[in-house]
Amino acid sequence: MDERFRQLIELGAGEFEHANSLLIAHLEGTRCLLKAWKASDVVQDAGLYLAAYGTSNFEKKIFELSHRKEVADVIGNDAENIIYHYCACDKTLFFAQFGQVNLPVFYNRITNKMSTVSSELLQQLCELYAANKTERAINDPGFLTQHGSGLVDLFSRMQLFLSFRAQRKIQHVFASQSRADPH
Repeated sequence: MDERFRQLIELGAGEFEHANSLLIAHLEGTRCLLKAWKASDVVQDAGLYLAAYGTSNFEKKIFELSHRKEVADVIGNDAENIIYHYCACDKTLFFAQFGQVNLPVFYNRITNKMSTVSSELLQQLCELYAANKTERAINDPGFLTQHGSGLVDLFSRMQLFLSFRAQRKIQHVFASQSRADPH
């Protein structure tokens, strides 16, 4: 078992319920997808810790924001920066801009501030979100049925920020939703 995974379990992530399984299984599944997509080690580590500070859809927190330095000590500053932005993102406002503008404005739900993010961070956030939702769709048919068509739409608008491997896996996992969509 790798050190980052072990530390996440020791910090209690294995005790959180998430959808139809434990959060730790979902996080490891997300990291495995990112690895299959040949994402950098930094993005893979962010995938393992993606719910560290809670998100707009998953309010439970493994860590308080006051522990950002301790998280960075485990996974590194770059991965911690990605997960901070991922957890802080108001995804409804942020993702609504995809397909409308070239560089979406980042909405921070914690600080209630808007800002721009680098194109690299934008790509990392998109890849992380896609892996997160794709992992859920793979392991929860109800999730796929309920959210699949909306995610197909978002991922098509987000396509410029997703790797080729991510796009192929999304097409495969969400194929039934794409065929059902008359667009």
